[in-house]
Amino acid sequence: MRSIKVRSHVGADGTLHLNIPLGLSNRDVEVMVIYQPLETESQTKTPQELGWTPGFFENTFGAWEGEPLVREPQGEPQERNWDDLFA
Repeated sequence: MRSIKVRSHVGADGTLHLNIPLGLSNRDVEVMVIYQPLETESQTKTPQELGWTPGFFENTFGAWEGEPLVREPQGEPQERNWDDLFA
């Protein structure tokens, strides 16, 4: 059994035509097709379609009015013995 992955386009008639050379002749083959529609930029979901309140990002982006956010020093990383992880 072999697996071949191809990317193709469904025509306006809703039919997918596949032309896959297998290197075989005069033989019967069993073919299984699994398809997954691909999202294009025009098909991406809006924030509202993803469950966000309308205007959430427009109203909250850059809205922080407190003191500046500061990341405190994180210290030195812990020394690890990688051999112990794979023993």
